Amino acid sequence: MPGNTFGHSFRVTTWGESHGPAIGVVVDGCPPRLPLDAGFIQAALERRRPGKGGVAETTRKEPDKVEILSGVFEGLTTGTPISLVIYNKDARSSSYDELKDIFRPGHGDMTYWAKYGIRDHRGGGRASGRETAARVAAGAVAQLVLNTVGIEVIAHTVCLGGIWAKNRELSVIENNRLFCADAEAALQMEELIASVRAQGDSLGGIVEVLARNVPPGLGEPVFDKLDADLAKSLMSIGAVKAVEIGAGMQAAFLRGSENNDPIGPGGFLSNSAGGILAGISNGEEIVCRVAVKPIPSISQVQQTINKAGEPVTIRIGGRHDASAIPRIVPVCQAMVRLVLADHLLRQKAVNI
Repeated sequence: MPGNTFGHSFRVTTWGESHGPAIGVVVDGCPPRLPLDAGFIQAALERRRPGKGGVAETTRKEPDKVEILSGVFEGLTTGTPISLVIYNKDARSSSYDELKDIFRPGHGDMTYWAKYGIRDHRGGGRASGRETAARVAAGAVAQLVLNTVGIEVIAHTVCLGGIWAKNRELSVIENNRLFCADAEAALQMEELIASVRAQGDSLGGIVEVLARNVPPGLGEPVFDKLDADLAKSLMSIGAVKAVEIGAGMQAAFLRGSENNDPIGPGGFLSNSAGGILAGISNGEEIVCRVAVKPIPSISQVQQTINKAGEPVTIRIGGRHDASAIPRIVPVCQAMVRLVLADHLLRQKAVNI
């Protein structure tokens, strides 16, 4: 099956290209009678929307206004497929004319060409980060499902360009443009981004996603483990290069006596497992972290080749983010929402 659809009981299919007329998503499997209007989805999209003036962000200004085409009647979901569309309003395709026969380093240009023998060079086409707006819209719908049992998903920046958040005050996440839980670190991050942007370069970082009030029992044995599906969902975001759950890579350096989470009458006494054991949620907070690569579109001179295999040098112009953070933060949040909504509905089929 072509890889444009994600999920089982709660399924999403995204469509569209960065410089096409529109992007969108079809959500199938959302239960009926849940309250939904465009404003609820719009609030989620606003957190990801480009062109709001952040130091890391592109100057492309997209309103990202969502329209609900189906699946909602009189303010309630009907149980039928929900189709959402977001029209592209500020695409400047001419900025990419000089790149149509050139493979940009760090992009999917060469691999899309190898797979399909054709590619939309305008802004990266289907491989563009623009596609993630559709994921955020679908994630808002997924949150409606999670609300039925009180699940909350929080995402925040813990590192950018080597600057780490030392404090963890989740209440300040919405008070800075980088969705960082450390206000002082956020200011340092913004200063670094401004400096690196001036050098024509870009930065990567780390995003943490927390899921609270997740009931125990979510996840399927063996191949559809909850952590496996979370890892796949997060790795499907273009800029993500690594995912860890709980102690993650650090677990390789611990002893069993250190990594095991003791259990008391009131529950687990630590959370190295990140809320998941044997691929199934254990009732503790689910903790995921993702490593985000630097944006590959930089204005420094780079060496590459064209379609004829000839060596060329390029300097990429146009409007690009200096870092995928902060706009990737709500995307990571959305993907975790989609996985949890899917597994919540699957679990309801097991325990009726």
